[in-house]
Amino acid sequence: MAITYTSGEQVEVYRFSWPATLGIPLAALVLQAFLPIWLPFVRIFDLPLLVLIGFATARRNPLAGLVTGGLIGILQDALTHQPIGLYGISKTVVGFGASSLGIKLDVENAGARFLLTIFFYVIHEVVYFMIARGMVGLQMAWSWPRNCCLALPTPH
Repeated sequence: MAITYTSGEQVEVYRFSWPATLGIPLAALVLQAFLPIWLPFVRIFDLPLLVLIGFATARRNPLAGLVTGGLIGILQDALTHQPIGLYGISKTVVGFGASSLGIKLDVENAGARFLLTIFFYVIHEVVYFMIARGMVGLQMAWSWPRNCCLALPTPH
C-alpha cells in the first residue's frame, strides 16, 4: 500500500494493489451471501458497504469511489433476488459521497471514521428505500427500531 500526498493540504491518499482491490470486496460479497446462513445476526451488517466506505475514504478519489461503489453494488444485486440496480445505484451514491467527503474531512481519526460510516450507512438505506419504493415499486416498510436502520420488505 503506497501513500502519496496531494498538493495544498498534504492529505494522505492510499493506493491498493490489484489483488487487494479485487479480493477484499469479493470476500465481503461472499461472506455477506453465506455467513448469515450460520450466523443470522450478521444480516444487520452490510459488509460490502463497509468495505466500500473504507476504500472510498482511503483513496479520496470521487471517480474511483463511484466506480467501486457501482461494481460492488451490481455484484451484490446479482446475489439477491431483487431487481438489478438497487444496490448498484445506492452504493454508487455512497462511494462518490464517501470519497468526496474523505477529501474534506480528517478520516484518519477513528471517531470521525465511525461517524462517517454511520452517516453513509443511513444514506445508503435511504437511497435504497427511495429507489425500491419509488422507482421499482417494491412494497417495503421503513423500520428504524426493528432492524437497526434496515429497510425490510413487508410480509405479504
